[in-house]
Amino acid sequence: MPVYEFKGLSREGKNLKGIIDANSPSDARAKLRKENVFVTEIHENIGGSSGSSTGRGTSFGQSVSTEDLALMTQQLSTLLSSGVPMVDSLSALIEQMENARLKRVVSEIKGKVNEGGTLADAMAAHPKIFSNLYINMIRAGEASGQLEEVLNKLTTFTEDQNRLKGKIFSAMAYPIFMLVVGFIAVIIIFTVVLPKLIEFYDNLNKALPLPTQILIGISESLTSYWYIFLGVGLAIIFGTRAYLKSPSGSYKFDRFKLTMPIFGPLFRMVAVARFANTLSTLLSSGVPILVSMDIVKKVIDNQVMLEVVEKVRTNIAEGDSIAEPLRRSKEFPPLVTHMIAVGEKTGELEAMLEKVAQTYNNQAETKIGAITSLIEPLMILIMVAVIGAIVISVMLPIFQMGNAF
Repeated sequence: MPVYEFKGLSREGKNLKGIIDANSPSDARAKLRKENVFVTEIHENIGGSSGSSTGRGTSFGQSVSTEDLALMTQQLSTLLSSGVPMVDSLSALIEQMENARLKRVVSEIKGKVNEGGTLADAMAAHPKIFSNLYINMIRAGEASGQLEEVLNKLTTFTEDQNRLKGKIFSAMAYPIFMLVVGFIAVIIIFTVVLPKLIEFYDNLNKALPLPTQILIGISESLTSYWYIFLGVGLAIIFGTRAYLKSPSGSYKFDRFKLTMPIFGPLFRMVAVARFANTLSTLLSSGVPILVSMDIVKKVIDNQVMLEVVEKVRTNIAEGDSIAEPLRRSKEFPPLVTHMIAVGEKTGELEAMLEKVAQTYNNQAETKIGAITSLIEPLMILIMVAVIGAIVISVMLPIFQMGNAF
């Protein structure tokens, strides 16, 4: 069923624009009339961004979040497992979707499926929404006749990844916020407060303590040569970004992330959990091992761990096991390689990988909680120490004047 983009007026005269699926422009106009929309312009939406449906405001270019995708996947699984045919299931999804972009995409998918195409091939036309992992799992589910189970696995996988990502973001957000606030506070003190105090101290005609002199020197430099500091700061930022985007810089930074104090073990736990969770989900869905390893490479967001997975994939193609090259790399913990080796010997590799993923997901969440509880008081102490040192340096001349009397 085609998707039409429209502009119109509500009964109250409010401007509306959005999308609607219909068999023809006249059918779309009829549907909109039932919703009390007077259509002023309508045309078929072929690709591109689209607006929202009637009554939901305007949101052209609306993105598709992982929550939207997980909800769609779960709803499709529920409909199919209830015996509803694929095309009818997609129609039901379209009618209840709130995300305009996803609504348009699913409408296009429904049209291709209705013409005899597979669900995986129809989704493959939208790589910005459906990842290689998602498409290959759908393709394997269709081939094995277990599409409903695969959709359930995809829902769980997406929710787990999103939950862990959210916890990592929460752990990093607080220290970043405190650093930004502290930096702004220090800049205000040096550029606004101290210049006024400098005039007062100049009128005293007395030698100032060394900490106060250093503070005044920094303040005068910032206010007189701020453009130099700004230029140097921007050069450092853009230079660092360019270096980190280079192959050498990216690899070294990823190596540093795995070995850095406090956060290093957390980054390794997340990488191991993502590797095990993705591989387990793919293999249990019927995706071949070599294809699964190719997909896993694109999921791991660390060049060091990615290099290991590439070597493992090469060794598997040559007839080797999974556990042995992982063990030789020394990048994966011994517990992981041992559990994978046991899974390969017993023929329960998927189940063992799932246990590894659960174990390291739980460890990562525990580590995040510990880091958060440690960072919060540490950041407060650092801010108190910095601002306290500034205040004491400012007040030293006044204390000396009091002692003189």
